[in-house]
Amino acid sequence: MDEKLYEARAKIMKALANKYRLKLVDTLGENLKMCVSDLIKELDLNQSSVSKHLNILKNAGVVKSEKQGLKVYYSLRTPCVINYFVCVDNVIQSDLNDRINIFNNK
Repeated sequence: MDEKLYEARAKIMKALANKYRLKLVDTLGENLKMCVSDLIKELDLNQSSVSKHLNILKNAGVVKSEKQGLKVYYSLRTPCVINYFVCVDNVIQSDLNDRINIFNNK
């Protein structure tokens, strides 16, 4: 596979490798679009932190922004990123099940 594809994947994975950015993506996945002030309330973070995390996600191509009047609204650029969370959750559940089975077999 092309090295540039691995680099692009790594950039996205690095952008997602933060609990607040994961929560942002999850929140945007539940809503069509949200402005920063709504995201501040939802995540209980200050404006500069939310803006910083949104900028990282935007630079990685995960979210997009759209200015409407005085507000900027953010949404997922490709909502299928939520499928990634489903896969990660399946890995977590599978690992947990394996650990429980190992514990029960001792």
